[in-house]
Amino acid sequence: MSAESTPEPVIPEPGGSGPRKGGKGRRRKAPSGSRRALRVTAWTLAGVVVLGGAGIGYVYFKLNGNIKSVDIDQALGNDRPRKIDNGSENILVLGSDSRSGSNKKLGGGVDDGSARSDTAMIVHVYEGHKKASVVSIPRDTLVDRPVCTDTKGTTHPAASGAMFNESYGTGGAACAVKTVESITGIRMDHYLEVDFEGFQRLIDDLGGVPVTTTKNIDDPQSHLSLKAGTHTLTGEQALGLVRTRHGVGDGSDLGRIQLQQAFVKALINQVEHVGVFTSPKKLYDLADTATKTVTTDSDLGSVNSLIDFADGLKGIGSNHMTMVTMPVQYDPADPNRVVMARSKAQLVWDALKNDRPIPKAATEGTATGEAKGVVTP
Repeated sequence: MSAESTPEPVIPEPGGSGPRKGGKGRRRKAPSGSRRALRVTAWTLAGVVVLGGAGIGYVYFKLNGNIKSVDIDQALGNDRPRKIDNGSENILVLGSDSRSGSNKKLGGGVDDGSARSDTAMIVHVYEGHKKASVVSIPRDTLVDRPVCTDTKGTTHPAASGAMFNESYGTGGAACAVKTVESITGIRMDHYLEVDFEGFQRLIDDLGGVPVTTTKNIDDPQSHLSLKAGTHTLTGEQALGLVRTRHGVGDGSDLGRIQLQQAFVKALINQVEHVGVFTSPKKLYDLADTATKTVTTDSDLGSVNSLIDFADGLKGIGSNHMTMVTMPVQYDPADPNRVVMARSKAQLVWDALKNDRPIPKAATEGTATGEAKGVVTP
């Protein structure tokens, strides 16, 4: 169905009695308000900034056409870690900093058409889907990038001592997944990506996110200036917060990650409490923005698949999440770069492979960034 011939979506009032058709041909009752709220929380966890999953089924034909997907499995073939069938799932979530189009202004760079993964998180959902661990990968980590083939069939050579975020810039989603699987030994079951512009619009559609800062944050490079205190961040301020590295902590990417993790929890808390389901227009705006913003692996590349995926995560809230940074140390040759602390990182990967909690010993004595506690939900 073309965009010109797509009928204007009709959104029933919350609590409507009409059944709708769900995934795999089964019929479902209209979800209750609490069920819809849980579903949006699941989206937030999985995609960090991917909201609005609850309303997608109401406007299927319109929103299904919004979603972009990439076939990671076809690009990477069989040379991947073994899939572990124990009820757990691993999702690679990337925030891309494209410098093209409308992202040029937000990214603060030249419009050269390039893109890198500005934010990278492995979300491990434990068996039973009641809790999750999130492992942030610093973009400035020096890694050995493996040979990889992108989704267009182009093969990119391996590189030693390359920055982690260059994997995405080199070969897109497929090479980013290949690099993560190479350094962790863990297969990524799914992939979610969102860009600068979409992140900002999602926060604005939500009505902002409240956070408390314990220190002043002033970073002209990310266009952020916040006095110590409680704020409801606009989309532009939220984008500045998750990107700032010079306004707080030791100025490293590790400090930025600590701010990102605090913001994710604040975002989840806000979604749980805001009344998006009392306004059909707000619900539709969130779902429309989310589906235009997100890029997924092909297995999640439809509205029905995303709804089923979100249903499996609906019991996970911020109080059931553990958030850590991949264990690293500053590179002795360049303090602006970090290297993986291999023995401690292995504790993290072993825990996730075996569906166990990440031990505290894994992050003790590693580089931190010194921004923990500056922002609280």
